Amino acid sequence: MKALLSVSDKTGIVEFAQALHGLGVQLLSTGGTAKLLADAGLPVTEVAEVTQFPEMLDGRVKTLHPKVHGGLLARRDLPAHMAALKEHGIDTIDLLVVNLYPFEATVAKPGCTLADAIENIDIGGPAMVRSAAKNWKDVGVVTAADQYAAVLAELKAAGKLSDKLRFALSVAAFNRIAQYDGAISDYLSSVQFEDEKLSEDYVPERALFPGQSNGHFIKLQDLRYGENSHQQAALYRDLVPAPGSLVTGEQLQGKELSYNNIADADAAWECVKSFDEPACVIVKHANPCGVAVGKDAHEAYAKAFQTDPTSAFGGIIAFNRTVDKAAAEAVVKQFVEVLMAPDFTAEALEIFKPKVNVRLMKIALPQGGKTNWEQGRNAIESKRVGSGLLLQTADNHELALADLKVVTIKQPTPQELQDLLFAWKVAKFVKSNAIVFCKNGMTMGVGAGQMSRLDSARIASIKAEAAQLSLQNTVVASDAFFPFRDGLDVVVDAGATCVAQPGGSMRDQEVIDAANERGVAMVFTGVRHFRH
Repeated sequence: MKALLSVSDKTGIVEFAQALHGLGVQLLSTGGTAKLLADAGLPVTEVAEVTQFPEMLDGRVKTLHPKVHGGLLARRDLPAHMAALKEHGIDTIDLLVVNLYPFEATVAKPGCTLADAIENIDIGGPAMVRSAAKNWKDVGVVTAADQYAAVLAELKAAGKLSDKLRFALSVAAFNRIAQYDGAISDYLSSVQFEDEKLSEDYVPERALFPGQSNGHFIKLQDLRYGENSHQQAALYRDLVPAPGSLVTGEQLQGKELSYNNIADADAAWECVKSFDEPACVIVKHANPCGVAVGKDAHEAYAKAFQTDPTSAFGGIIAFNRTVDKAAAEAVVKQFVEVLMAPDFTAEALEIFKPKVNVRLMKIALPQGGKTNWEQGRNAIESKRVGSGLLLQTADNHELALADLKVVTIKQPTPQELQDLLFAWKVAKFVKSNAIVFCKNGMTMGVGAGQMSRLDSARIASIKAEAAQLSLQNTVVASDAFFPFRDGLDVVVDAGATCVAQPGGSMRDQEVIDAANERGVAMVFTGVRHFRH
């Protein structure tokens, strides 16, 4: 058996080659990999010795040769193929170990030049991988270090690779090539090419949205059904998921997550992550029906549950703190579909153990940083339309106290300003038109997803009344401007004393005058949060 090893990422390659040599596998290699193996005392034959042709063009040409590709592509079951190999003195290659030039890592570096990007486009590697993957019945192709163990296990046990493993390796290889080519396409079609600036140190401007979008996702699981039982569905994740995102979580107990569970869980988790204080978010049908902060998880849950106990039944609950015994004892009294937290105490897990259908998800919070990825957020959002795709930057805007512009005679109190920031944060996760009443770090009434902002305001008031919550001296966040004063009148009639809205309507002055007439404070945020 012959193995050709040519890797850019040399993690574990020496140990893998040593194990192959111990199994009697003859080693072929190229360039730096060959030197590394030779320095480790392994008998290795340079590919240039096999091809009788030296590496050239700074290593750009070394494996693009019939003695390499013939050895990979020849079908062992076809006499004509084997006769051709014999006629031309070509030996078969049974195992190919290749990972590619680090194109993705290169272009991700700040200040990457166009020349560096181009130089890190691998040619010979993908060509060999495609040849070996196409001929999977006879050749095993290894494209990642985490595949080494499985390959060695089968070689040690049977002296060869099974058809099942060779096929799986082939699929992984073609997937890797697709990812690699997609990354190259994404980069090159985003480059704003300027001929007059072209030089070795030219760092091109790049468009946020490339000329071609090549999305690549890995399937995590098939789902029982989609949004409705007659629809099929599956869950996929990004090739490299952001830390602290939903798909990085671990399910500790409970039934398999459904399509709707996952969609609602993501809404709850994204919302709860946005708070620094201990917080709890309860979501039902993609909308927060209760959000609160407290001194601990238990208090945050108790306050969030008060907002809308009816909607909380069968809801999705997310915490941004460890769920302890006190919080678990409170939550377990209700019917909950999914419960998410950064961690659970041993006592909390015991409390939920009898509730075998409750899905417990443990998700680490992101460590934080400057980028959306470091903060566990999507940078780009997508929505399918008929034969098309809408892409946009994610709504990651965070409102600061300094951003608020008071437009009324009455000034908000310090407590009202803090509640406005809380209400505005919640409103970002409520479907438009969104109206959110809050007080003392707790939602008091939520109106969501109505065609009229007036109706959303009325619904929020109705829900507060049903939950026996007083809206007196509350603050209100509206995700978009009030087009008329009637919406403002409804929330003030309900008891609101302070309102936050984006502003920007032709009738802003009419609404400001109404707020002054009613003796309430109003601030403009300068940004809206439509969420359709």
